Amino acid sequence: MSTDTLSTHPSDRPAAGRTAALARLGIPQLGLGVFDMDHETTATVVASALELGYRSIDTAAIYGNEAAVGEGIRRAAIPREELFVTTKLWIDAHGVEEAQRAAEDSLRQLGLDQVDLYLIHWPHSVAGRHREAWLGLERVADRGLASRIGVCNFSTAQLDDLIALGGRVPTVNQIELHPFHTRAAEMLEDDRRGIVTESWSPLARGRVFSDPLIARLAELYGVSAAQIVLRWHVQQGLMTVPKSANPARLAENLTVFDFELEPAHMVEISALDRGECIEPDYYALG
Repeated sequence: MSTDTLSTHPSDRPAAGRTAALARLGIPQLGLGVFDMDHETTATVVASALELGYRSIDTAAIYGNEAAVGEGIRRAAIPREELFVTTKLWIDAHGVEEAQRAAEDSLRQLGLDQVDLYLIHWPHSVAGRHREAWLGLERVADRGLASRIGVCNFSTAQLDDLIALGGRVPTVNQIELHPFHTRAAEMLEDDRRGIVTESWSPLARGRVFSDPLIARLAELYGVSAAQIVLRWHVQQGLMTVPKSANPARLAENLTVFDFELEPAHMVEISALDRGECIEPDYYALG
């Protein structure tokens, strides 16, 4: 997958820095998410995506399909060193020992000796449990079970809680981020801490497709609505993992590195922000 090229306009400098950080860390900018897929669908889609050229796969213990991701990887027979596999720790294992056992179980399910990125799925901050989970993830990394560790859905204050422990700084903070919830302040806070921002639900579960601006830009550029929005993500230097089980759309998503949105259009898309969460109830988990 080619490295994205950004313009040198001053407003693009944070994006260029994010893209450079991903390249330096060896993290693919675009991957495949497998949330809410059954076993056979997951295995088939993962194998197909890898054969198309995807190299990053994002799953989680709570998805219940880690074993299927492992099966898809084996079907595709891509060399392990070319892959970037992410999974996540659920809130029922927020403890030093519990996190290590959960990581071991995820690796058994995946059929792997190591994941490339292991994330705390939600900041279960009751009685400081997110700190205990982080100490557990540091042990996971120290034992070589994960080459990088990070978090999902952490606020700036919660990130600082982890950093104050004096150990590792999270590599990634994966947050809900799409044109209806752009998280500009959170991105800058992650930047200041040297943390990669990753978007989950980058297409707002398809809600962006019916937006008139997105539709107009898709027609203007001769691409799909999904390609416009994914291009908006990668052009900001974000890591993202859109989900699709459609082979044509999987292939289409990879072509977002083949065109560039005009700066004015980037601004227009960002102006769609209305702080809209796709599942507000999720945030009660933290």
